[in-house]
Amino acid sequence: MGRKVSPAFLFLFLSVFLFASFSLYFSSCNPIYASTEISFPSVNLTAISKIPEYSSSSSSSLAIKEDVNYLTRHVASIQDSLGVKSVSVLLPDWEVLLIVSPESTPPMTASISGNDFLCLYPNNETSPARFSGVLPSTNQTTFKCGLPKRNRRRLPFLSPVLIRSGEEFLVSSPPPEPMMRWTRLAYESFTTEKDVVLFVKGLNHRQGINLSPKELTCVFIDETSNNAVRTAVTSSIQEVFRCERPDFTSFGYGEEGNGLNKRIKVSLEIRHQGGSSFMMPSVAYYIPWRKLEIERPKALLCACTMVFDVAKFLREWVMYHSKIGVEKFVLYDNDSDDDLMKVIKELNQEGYNIETFFWIWPKTQEAGFSHASLYAKDSCTWMMYLDVDEFVFAPSWVTSLQPSPDDPMLRSLLPKTQWWSDPRQNNIGQVSIRCNEFGPSNQMTHPLEGVTQGYTCRRKEDNRHKSIVLLEAIEHSLLNAIHHFKLKEGYRTKPVSLEVAVVNHYKYQAWSEFKVKFRRRVSAYVVDWTKGLNPLSKDRAPGLGFEAVEPAGWEHKFCEVQDDRLKLLAQRWFEKQTMAGSKMAWQT
Repeated sequence: MGRKVSPAFLFLFLSVFLFASFSLYFSSCNPIYASTEISFPSVNLTAISKIPEYSSSSSSSLAIKEDVNYLTRHVASIQDSLGVKSVSVLLPDWEVLLIVSPESTPPMTASISGNDFLCLYPNNETSPARFSGVLPSTNQTTFKCGLPKRNRRRLPFLSPVLIRSGEEFLVSSPPPEPMMRWTRLAYESFTTEKDVVLFVKGLNHRQGINLSPKELTCVFIDETSNNAVRTAVTSSIQEVFRCERPDFTSFGYGEEGNGLNKRIKVSLEIRHQGGSSFMMPSVAYYIPWRKLEIERPKALLCACTMVFDVAKFLREWVMYHSKIGVEKFVLYDNDSDDDLMKVIKELNQEGYNIETFFWIWPKTQEAGFSHASLYAKDSCTWMMYLDVDEFVFAPSWVTSLQPSPDDPMLRSLLPKTQWWSDPRQNNIGQVSIRCNEFGPSNQMTHPLEGVTQGYTCRRKEDNRHKSIVLLEAIEHSLLNAIHHFKLKEGYRTKPVSLEVAVVNHYKYQAWSEFKVKFRRRVSAYVVDWTKGLNPLSKDRAPGLGFEAVEPAGWEHKFCEVQDDRLKLLAQRWFEKQTMAGSKMAWQT
C-alpha cells in the first residue's frame, strides 16, 4: 500500500517546481540579467565596475531620475584598469556618443590611439570606440562607436561601457541604464554677462513653431547635493533657450557659481496643463561668466562656418577670403575625421588667424551659428556666415592685380561709417549677398587646382543668399535661418545686387564629392535629401532622388551659363610657376 502524500508537502513541491521553471525561463530570455555578476569572456578579466540602476518609472519621473543619476556618476582614471563609466547618447545612424567626465586624470587625450578603446554592450558585443575630441565648454572627452545590429532590435537601448582594448570586464547588478536619445536632449550651454543660453534638441521642431517661454523653466542642479535652482525662460526659438541667471547662494557659494569645485548641470523643465512636469535629459553644464582679463582689439571682419572633413578644401577657402579682407576665421568642427587640424595648424603657422570650436552635435547648424554669435562677440565686430564651398566675388575686382591690405574689397560692402566710427551710429546690421550655384562642369573627381578653377559652369537663376552680420545687432532670441539673422529693432538688412557682389556657391560638385554632402546635411530645418518629403524644395538637387545614386549625366548637369570670372581672378592672384609647371598657391 503506497504512502499518502500530505497536502503541505505537495504544495511545497509544486512551489519549488514553479519557481525553478520561471527562473529558467527568464534567464534564457534575458541572459544579461541572469546573474548578479556577469563575465564577458571576449576580453581579459582584470576589473569590476557597477553600472547605475535603471528605473522603470513613468516617463516624467524617469527623465528627472535620469538627469540626477547621471550627475553622480564617477569616471575612473584612464590609467586605472577600470571601465570608464560615461554618459551615452544614441545619435542618428546608430552611432553612440560617449561623454566622459572631465575629472579623469591625467587627461584621457594624452595617450589615446585609434585602437585604444572599445564599447562593451551588455550582451557581450563590442564595437571600436573612436576618440572624437574634447568638449571645449566642459573639458569632457568624447568617443563614438557603432551600435551593433543585434542591439538595435532590443528595447530599451542600453548604455555601453567604455573599456581599453585587451581588458576583461565584469559588470555587477543592477543592470545598465538606457541611453539618452539625441532627439530629446539639452546638449550645450553658454553664459553671457546677463543670462544663460541653453541649447536643447527636441522641443521646437520647426521654424515658427515654438513653445512659449511661460511653459518652460531652466533648472540648475548641483550634482553633489542634487539641490536645484530654477529660473525663468525669456526666449524660446528653434533649439535656443535663454534663461535668467541663477542665484547660487543657496548652494553655499557665490552668486555666480564661483569659489567651489562643483559641477552644475542645467536643463529645461516643461510644465504641462494640470500641473505635471517633465525635465529634459541633459549633458549640458553651467559655466560661470568671466570677464576678459585683458580687452583685446576686435577684428573688423571675421568668417564663420561649420565644417566636416574639409581638409582638402580649406586652404583655398581661407587664402582667398583672407586676400579680400577676412581677418579671422572661426570654424565649428562637426567631428571631422580627416587631416583638418593638421591643415589648420599649418595655416596658422603661415600667419592666418584660424580658431576652432569643437561642436560634435549633428544637424545643429542654426544652433551652432547662434552659439558663434555669442562666442565670437568679444573678438569680431562683423561676422560673415559662409560655407567652405562658397566664395564671395565682386565683378569690380576683375581688373584687380594684387590687392593690398589697404584695399577695401569686402569692407566696401559694409556701412562706410563703420570704418572710422561706432557701428551703432549706422542702422545697417546685416548685408545680404545673393548666390550663384555652380554645377559639376564636366569634373569627374575633385579638381586638384581647387574648386574656383575646376567648376566654371552654373545655373542661370540665383538661389538663396548669405550674410555679413553685425554681431551687436543680432536680436535677443538669436533666431537665424541658416545664414542670416533676425535683427534688433532699429537695425535693417542691406541687400546687395548681383552687379555689386555675389557668392559663387560650388554646390553641385563632382559626384564623388557631392554624395558625401548628400549623406550629411548639417541644418536642422533644411529638408533631408534622403527622405521623400517636399520634392519641390529649393534645397533639393533637381532630378536627384532620395538615395545617393549618381543620376545619368551628372557631370553635365546645372550648366546653363559659363562663368570663369573668379577662375581668372584667382589665377592672377594665386598662380605661381614651379619646375613642374603652374600651380595654385593652395596646392600642396
